[in-house]
Amino acid sequence: MTFARRVLISSSLFHGLNDAATVAVPMIFPILYAERFIIRNYSQIGVLSNFGLLMTLLFQIIVVHLAQKLEYRHLLGASFVGISLTLFLIPSSSSYFQLFVLYLLFRAFDSFYHTVGMAWVSRTHPSQAIDRAMGVQSGSGMFGVFLAFLSFGYLAQKADWRLPLFVWAAACFLLGLVSYLLVRGHHFPHDDTSAVDMNSWRGAARLVRRYMPGFLFGGGSWAVAIYFGPSLLHHKFGIPMGKTGLLMAVWIGIGTLTTYLFGSISRRFGRARAFRAGIAGASIALLVIGLSSRPDLAVIGLFIFGAFLFVIYPALQAFVGNSCPEAAQSQAFSLVSNLQMLAGALVSLLSGFLSDRFGIRSPFVTMGVLGAAIFALFGFTFRSARRPSRSRLEGA
Repeated sequence: MTFARRVLISSSLFHGLNDAATVAVPMIFPILYAERFIIRNYSQIGVLSNFGLLMTLLFQIIVVHLAQKLEYRHLLGASFVGISLTLFLIPSSSSYFQLFVLYLLFRAFDSFYHTVGMAWVSRTHPSQAIDRAMGVQSGSGMFGVFLAFLSFGYLAQKADWRLPLFVWAAACFLLGLVSYLLVRGHHFPHDDTSAVDMNSWRGAARLVRRYMPGFLFGGGSWAVAIYFGPSLLHHKFGIPMGKTGLLMAVWIGIGTLTTYLFGSISRRFGRARAFRAGIAGASIALLVIGLSSRPDLAVIGLFIFGAFLFVIYPALQAFVGNSCPEAAQSQAFSLVSNLQMLAGALVSLLSGFLSDRFGIRSPFVTMGVLGAAIFALFGFTFRSARRPSRSRLEGA
């Protein structure tokens, strides 16, 4: 098996466990809210998600600097062990403060993949193969989320909210171990440590600035769906948690299929055109979800949302990979991932207060309007960017 294939398979497993864990924990929030145990209002969900995403943002910056001293495989090992351990400990929470501290610790360990894993997938695949590679690794992340949604609701309904976290702690440890073993015998060269300074961060920002509104929309939309989608289905429409988990799994399953097919979609329609369609379709679907008074219409809107939202992620990741030289890719992916985290943090915090004041549907309407504005901003002038030379970055 070639080195590039090992990296792609390892990173795909890593992405799958990382994103599965990311949604597994928020699935307990509507359960705790319904039981009035630990969580008693939507604002508390907003605060948890906000600080968790801000913790991820902070640690993604730290990980960029750690990547200059530690190999990718060692960062991978630390991440999956930490994720598994915190998933195992969260069920011991008996107060909001305990849950808050453990959730922040969990988000710290959950901050590694989108910086270093994605950069190594980009490095080991040439420009003509990057759409397929990004689609595969992104689809693997979505498949992990699919399995988490599919299993969580029914496990929680069968026992209580603690059981799914124990199950996923074990699953993440096993998947992480396989991911680590696939690349254990390979050496991952370090970047030039002198490359990471304020000028290089500014240079990376200039290279990816045209894609920033897309990452902001993607991060905000993801946060609304993950943190408030289960509450909308369970609390507003009275759908049981088992079925809520199934519906969320179908949503992410549609997204998984979309990301795996992204290479073919990009070749058929063009990456920029597919990206614009993703923004437009996701925005319309969010409005449908938020304005629906019937559960069946909201569910249809959710499924349409999945079909379009997950075109955005691999398209943006491929744009960034082709826009930056190898030396800048860890910083570039960290930067855009942090933008997603920041958008998600702000939107989730706002959504908690909006939900308490105007109802659980209001965050979806807000994001739909924002998406329409971003689509108008991009218009029809958005074009693919070529990967620049190292000298171009240094002169940026």
